Amino acid sequence: MILATQRPSVDVITGLIKANIPTRVAFTVSTKTDSRTILDQGGAESLLGMGDMLYLPPGSSHTIRVHGAFASDDDVHAVVNNWKARGKPNYIEEITNGDQSPETLLPGEKMEGDEEMDPLFDQVVEHVVQSRRGSVSGVQRRFKIGYNRAARIVEQLEAQGIVSAPGHNGNREVLAPAPPKE
Repeated sequence: MILATQRPSVDVITGLIKANIPTRVAFTVSTKTDSRTILDQGGAESLLGMGDMLYLPPGSSHTIRVHGAFASDDDVHAVVNNWKARGKPNYIEEITNGDQSPETLLPGEKMEGDEEMDPLFDQVVEHVVQSRRGSVSGVQRRFKIGYNRAARIVEQLEAQGIVSAPGHNGNREVLAPAPPKE
């Protein structure tokens, strides 16, 4: 994953981001403060530009000066013009329309709504149909699971037509018929 910003300030590059992204790269910046924000040390303010950069490897506090690939605006425009000169693009309509069929999926991609059901799904269906309540908090309490998992299961219930979409007050109606009384 690569994160980039044009404004290296502490409200953009937070401590949480810095703690979870151990490798950092800084190109030329205007001030020593900007360099410290990115690398926790100065140095990036005195780089030459045109691909000159400082690299901070994971687990190290010492930067390494390296030269990255640099493409000027003229180079970028030349490549774009070259591709334009090759002719009109031939798009695959199913991909650009967002239509999904097994033939248009990329390797490892799943069809929309083709997600695996939660192992608790059947038990939750039984509980919701019997209690006639399909709330996320109810599923959380009954099955002692976290909010995210309960919300995902309730969304699966909605996709299967067991509960309605949330109404204006946030409540869901149970659409599945009640079990027969014995």
